[in-house]
Amino acid sequence: MRIRPHSVVSAAVAALALVTAVPASAAPGDSAVPVLTAGSAGGTAVAAGDALAAPLAANTSATFYSTATSTTGVTCATSQLSATVLTNPAAPGTATESLTGLTFGDCTSNVTGVTSVQSLTVDTLPYGVTVDDGAGLPVTLTGGGAGPIQATAVLNSWFGAITCTYQLSGAFTGSADNTAHGLAFVNEHFAKSGGSGLCPADGYFSAAYGPVADTGQPSAPAVYVN
Repeated sequence: MRIRPHSVVSAAVAALALVTAVPASAAPGDSAVPVLTAGSAGGTAVAAGDALAAPLAANTSATFYSTATSTTGVTCATSQLSATVLTNPAAPGTATESLTGLTFGDCTSNVTGVTSVQSLTVDTLPYGVTVDDGAGLPVTLTGGGAGPIQATAVLNSWFGAITCTYQLSGAFTGSADNTAHGLAFVNEHFAKSGGSGLCPADGYFSAAYGPVADTGQPSAPAVYVN
């Protein structure tokens, strides 16, 4: 029997926390453009301390499959991530964030023997986040002081409720997208770290979030990576 929960998602104090944050607006005549701006490319700087939020991209789901090529596992119709900006240096560079929330809802399973999904939760927030404005706009999540990136699924099955816990031993990687103002993660691999013997050994997480909005600014404009 294969049951596949999830993992994850974004952030303790990141390694670059000592980088000076760019102020919310540049001084007149200052041509420096920060890594993250709101409203437009090269627009208003996203300030350290601003809260960012993003739902799943329209018409997409978060999936937690048993293998990288499988379509068997858990699918969630809703998910929401939230983060706080820690540093936003001048481009080219790397902005840092703290992923403070990652939630999942409206989850179903097509695994034989699983009747419903009670919950999917991320257990060890916050996670560290770096956003690099280099080629591909890479986004990296790392575990923090609370432990490695970890998620727990509670599933109702023919044998009663079972709990499956999964961890990511290394970095959790994805990419940003200025067209959709989003973040995408594809087949991020998690390994079982505890729970029922009915839980599968592995789980692969994919999801696209966006638009990412700077809720610390009026009208919550979309965020760009410069």
